[in-house]
Amino acid sequence: MDACTRLCSVADEVAARVIASRATPRRFLVEFGRAAAGVRTGPLWVLDAARGGRNRLPGRGFAPEFDDSTRGQARHFAGIVAVAARIGPAAARWASVHLGRDHPDSADGRLTDAAIEFTRLVASDRLPLGDTSTWIAQHLCASPPAT
Repeated sequence: MDACTRLCSVADEVAARVIASRATPRRFLVEFGRAAAGVRTGPLWVLDAARGGRNRLPGRGFAPEFDDSTRGQARHFAGIVAVAARIGPAAARWASVHLGRDHPDSADGRLTDAAIEFTRLVASDRLPLGDTSTWIAQHLCASPPAT
């Protein structure tokens, strides 16, 4: 199983827990960032984010426009989601571009933009938690996993 497919599985697992607990979409975003990128849920999250999280799902499997030939794209996506859930999408994008040096026209820049869109959709309830893995598969993965 490639990293993008594993990212879909993590989204399903976290969504199931959050739905069962009747928590908020924001809770999903924060927990997703913890599970997939190692960005803690407590006040020390900022330290994890500043270090770029942890590569919990190393590997490939992302569509060519998001593939930078590294094994850290799942971490990048989930880390941006975790940061955007806390400081807002615009500030997270600014940090990615100016602090992370992710040029907007690069694979990482496009992945940042996808993470920002995902965060906005989930936070606004336009993307139901139960559909997050399908969104990831359809928008990010090179070969969407069979459902």
